[in-house]
Amino acid sequence: MSAKMERTSTARSSSIAASNPTMERFVAYLTEEYKGAFPFWLAPIQVRVLPVNNKIHADYAQTIHDELRRKGYRVETDMREEKLGYKVRDAQTQKIPYLLVIGDQEQDSRSVTYRSYNSEKQVTVPFQEFLDKIARETKNNIK
Repeated sequence: MSAKMERTSTARSSSIAASNPTMERFVAYLTEEYKGAFPFWLAPIQVRVLPVNNKIHADYAQTIHDELRRKGYRVETDMREEKLGYKVRDAQTQKIPYLLVIGDQEQDSRSVTYRSYNSEKQVTVPFQEFLDKIARETKNNIK
């Protein structure tokens, strides 16, 4: 009896996977069209928060992460014990639209330094200003 149940569930899962090849083609088309660098509103991870020093900046980085998540954005915080340059390169290769670097200056002034994908330029702004920027970007692209 259990062998039948396993076979049935396997057959059922394969029929579900085969029932939506259109979705698979659509995702493949989008990935190819954007070369993996999806626009902000479509990216699987929209923002990655990078604390300069995990011990010192973890609380503020977590606050930023939680607020972005609360607003509905897809965000990750990189708490690996790696050098900042490595974390930035890693996020760039993953084509994440925005990197937020959190250091002493940002923590003291309650701001963020952001870097857009494919840009070497870093901009420091109050956190609320960054939230307003990505809200406008989302609103202008999803209508």
